[in-house]
This record gives sequence, structure tokens and C-alpha cells, in this order.
Amino acid sequence: MNDAEDPVKRRNAVKRSNIERRDFLKLGAGAGGAMMTMATMTGALAALGAEAAAQGQAQGKGEAWWEAHPGKAGVGRPISIDMHAHWVPEPYAKALAELGHPVANPFPLDFDLDKRRQWMDQHGVQMHVLTMSGQAPWEWATAEQGAHLAQIINDAAVAAHTAFPDRFVAGIAMQVRDPVTALKELNRMAGKPGMRAVHLPDSVGRRDYLFEPDFEPVLARIEELGYPIIFHQLDGDANSYSGGRVDGPPNLTAGLDAPFEHTVEATKFIVSGTLDKFPKLEIVLPHAGGAFPYLAGRVEHFLYHMGGGGVKIERPVREYVRRFHYDYLIYYPEAFRFLAEMVGYDRIVVGTDSFAAKDIQYPNDVLDQFNLPSGDRDLILRGNAMRLLHL
Repeated sequence: MNDAEDPVKRRNAVKRSNIERRDFLKLGAGAGGAMMTMATMTGALAALGAEAAAQGQAQGKGEAWWEAHPGKAGVGRPISIDMHAHWVPEPYAKALAELGHPVANPFPLDFDLDKRRQWMDQHGVQMHVLTMSGQAPWEWATAEQGAHLAQIINDAAVAAHTAFPDRFVAGIAMQVRDPVTALKELNRMAGKPGMRAVHLPDSVGRRDYLFEPDFEPVLARIEELGYPIIFHQLDGDANSYSGGRVDGPPNLTAGLDAPFEHTVEATKFIVSGTLDKFPKLEIVLPHAGGAFPYLAGRVEHFLYHMGGGGVKIERPVREYVRRFHYDYLIYYPEAFRFLAEMVGYDRIVVGTDSFAAKDIQYPNDVLDQFNLPSGDRDLILRGNAMRLLHL
């Protein structure tokens, strides 16, 4: 499909044209204002400011994600599918405590599925894709401990889906430090009720296990099964991408470490040739891919015009950018607009970090300020997730 046939590119071109035309008109008005009296100029500038503010709202320069709340119509029926939602089932929490690693800051909605469903109904969410938080144990747990913990949480996910099949599906958890153990658990859970994805950490102990030869059979099996990979960072000093440089004060790790790591991970998927080796592999990057969409052009310039370390890739970086899906956890409306223009509405899914961050209370309402066509809004809220999860 060429650019003229691509509806996303065509729509974005129309938006750019409209913005450029308005900017030209504003400039013309400003030049003509030199002939006005001061009072007239002040009034004209005020009118232009109001127009610019209205245009800013139309362009998505509105409220941040955590401020979004339902309008007069209320929440409405639950419709969205949240692909970045954490949980801590009670059997898993008990096993962690027995190993001397009790759950930090437990939150009732992390394990109480009845209260969780009530919250979902009240906030317009139809389904959670249950995954582990950054407290996942893969860095400190032995292969044996990790295999046991993965079995507990995966079996709990099957039980949650069986009890509420229209509300919960899950990503398969596994001890990735041992590829043999990981593959064994993947095969054990493949096809089980409610298992619709695979949940993996970006790295473990600052080790890029994903691109090691021993892990290739796991990636190959995931591709064969057709499961999307949902990524997430691991917490703790041993896994800190910045190596303590953002520890503080104040401690900026939670704000910066994860997006840094997603950025590097996505880039390495490209330059390592992994995306070419596994062309059907589906990947969901959390936190809107970190800085990756913003820096993709610099990566391409590095590869083609700054030597690139001799690395050759099969196609332009811009094309690889659309090989990923991105949750919309970007917070600023302007940043969301950039992401949408860069990757298209068909590559964006809902992701809230529930219930770790606890800040996006109404995931559907964050989109209302953009006045999206109903089809594009539906893609983001559930359509893309349904395609990825084969629902």
C-alpha cells in the first residue's frame, strides 16, 4: 500500500495541512496588525490567543492522562481492554513470603477479583490482561524457585479466566534466566484457557537475555504459538538500567529507568536482526515505547550516516517502528498525538499500569479530548488488543 492509499497517513497529511494553513493565517494576521492601533492590536491578539487555545484543544493539547474523568454522560458500559494491568494472586503472594520476599505495598485490587471487577465496571474497563509487576522475581529466584513461582501465578491466571472469562486473560510468566525452564513452562501453558500472551522482562540484572542464542528457541516457540509478547521492566537496584544515576534525591528511577530500557530494547530488536529472524513476532512495548518513537530517526541516522558499527538492517528504521505495538501510557496529549502520527492508531493499545501507578482512573476518557473518529477510538480501546490476543 502506498502513502496515498494508507488511511492513517492520508488522515495525518490532512491534519498537517490544516495546521500549516492555520499557522500561515495567524502569521498574516500578525503582520497586518502592525497597522492597527494598540487597542485594536490587543483585541486582535486576544482573539488569536483564544483561537489558538481552541485549536490546541482540538490538537490534543488538553488535560493530562491522570486528570481525565467522565463527562456528563458518565462512564458508560465497560469496553476497553487494558494490556498493562498488574496483579498479585494470593497463592503467589504466599509463596513469595515463604521465600522471604513478601509483596511490598500490597493493594486490595491486586488480588481481590470481585473488587477488581467492580472497579473495572465503574471505570469503563471490560478486560484486564493480567501480568506481573516490576516486582517479578526473575532476577533473584533460582531456576527451581522461578519455575515454581511461574507455575503458581500461571495456574492462578487460568483460574481467574475460568471464573470470569469475559473479564480476565493473562500473559504467561516464566523464569527467563534459564531458557530451558522458560520453554518448558511456555509449553505447559500453551493453549490453556485464558493464556493469550507472554509476559517478559526487558532484561534481567542488566543482562540482555533476549538476544542470546540460548533464548532463540523460546522466541521461536512464542512466534509459532502466535502469542504477543508484553514487556515490562524489573524493579530493584540490580535491574536498574541507569545503574543508580537517577537514584536521587529525589529518586527518579520509576520515572526514567523503564522508558530508557524500553528504548534500548526496541532498538536492539532491530539492530540485532531479531525482528527479521522472527517476522511474525508481535511485541507490545509499555509506557508508549519510552523514548524509542522519538529517537527512531536518530537511530536511523546513526546506522546510515554515522557508520553504525557496520550493522546492516534490511529496511529503514521507520518501517521497523510499526513492527511494535505501544500502550498509550504517555500522559501528555501532545506526546500521544506524536505517537499516533508516528505509528498509526492501529498500533496503539490501552495500558494503565494498574494497579501499580494508580493514576489513570478512567482509561477510556483520556481519548475523548481528541475527537477521534469512532473507528480509530475503538481500535485503541479494544480492536487492536482483540486482534493481538485473538479474542
